[in-house]
Amino acid sequence: MKTLVSFFNRIMQRYLPDPFLFVIILTFVVFGLGLIFTDSGPYQMVQHWGGGFWGLLTFSMQMVLVLVTGHVLASSNVFKKGLGALASLAKSPGQAIIIVTVVSMIASLINWGFGLVIGALFAKELAKKVKNVDYRLLIASAYAGFIVWHGGISGSIPLTIATEGHFSQDLIGIISTDQTIFAGFNLFIILILLLVLPVVNRLMMPSKDQTVTVDPVLLENDVQAAALEQGAMTPAEKLENSRIVSLLTGIFGLVFLFYYFTTNGFKLNLDIVNFLFLFLGILFHGTPRRFLEAVVNAVKGASGIIIQFPFYAGIMGMMTASGLAAVMSEGFVAISNEFTFPFFAFLSAGLVNFFVPSGGGQWAVQAPVMLEAAQTLGVSIPKTAMAVAWGDAWTNLIQPFWALPALAIAGLKAKDIMGYCVLTLIVSGIVISVGMLFF
Repeated sequence: MKTLVSFFNRIMQRYLPDPFLFVIILTFVVFGLGLIFTDSGPYQMVQHWGGGFWGLLTFSMQMVLVLVTGHVLASSNVFKKGLGALASLAKSPGQAIIIVTVVSMIASLINWGFGLVIGALFAKELAKKVKNVDYRLLIASAYAGFIVWHGGISGSIPLTIATEGHFSQDLIGIISTDQTIFAGFNLFIILILLLVLPVVNRLMMPSKDQTVTVDPVLLENDVQAAALEQGAMTPAEKLENSRIVSLLTGIFGLVFLFYYFTTNGFKLNLDIVNFLFLFLGILFHGTPRRFLEAVVNAVKGASGIIIQFPFYAGIMGMMTASGLAAVMSEGFVAISNEFTFPFFAFLSAGLVNFFVPSGGGQWAVQAPVMLEAAQTLGVSIPKTAMAVAWGDAWTNLIQPFWALPALAIAGLKAKDIMGYCVLTLIVSGIVISVGMLFF
């Protein structure tokens, strides 16, 4: 295990470029594949690219807020004490790796945005508490837990086909989550991953001489408000340092959350997670001034998301408008039979996910091909949908798109964790494949 990890780490450290260069390389790869496998010419591919370039603006802002609100909340004394108490349960590096994997997986099953942020924040807290734990593996373990999100209650594909009026309703009708998220094969995959991945991550721990630790002082992001004499404050400064303003603002947000959850049940989405983190951050920091200083510190890590997501949107534009994603899917369908189809649907989704790293967007591209093939071969429609969902989640492990918020929180680069993620990819791929083929 350690030999494999060492090999993958060397490869990633040597050859994996910065995530921005990675997305540029992907752009030219998709451009070339479009010219080879579709009818689009160079000019048309550039049109597809530019036409889709701004297609993820809303999602990009949501991801920036995931990072900023999570970072702000984590820098508050209240939240740090809570995560610190949980981190105190780990008494050794091995226990820290296991605990962060389990916590991240459980949080991701509840909501993917919640899991992505909580996992990274908890990993940082563990790094402060546990001596001699490899920081790279700690963050990689937290990110590995993200793989289960499509099988959880916030999975975009199973929730889409369970919603009245979805785009494939005329073909497959409404499919309840009892047949997808809560189906036996999906629960089997989740259970085995919950048992296996913490152990795998624990076994990847490097030897003492190869362990990379971090000085806990470097992980502190306390916000120190400038001391002001009460008597010297201007009216504006008094407002900036008023606990009452923060308290009233926070209560305002919590009242809306009470209304939302009583009306919709415990239905989390990215906007609600961000809303919750934002107003808890306002409350926990005590004054508007401290809150805003925390925001300034948090925004510094959002540059990767801001500049890279439009390029991914451009790649998605080329993949969908040129028909390249459908061509890839049809290639896997052509070599499938009734038994192997869920497996090849899973693999095809994993491949397409490199270029269309969005669950909803990928399903829109692959659904027409996969659903028609499933009906022709007599394969379960719910299982086909979940095969695509798991494929989309699977290759996220080695796709920097989703890792950017976690990496920004941790202060690491993609190549620091991807060597570990490759081995997690292999193990989880085997587990998911077995679930798709035999259950």
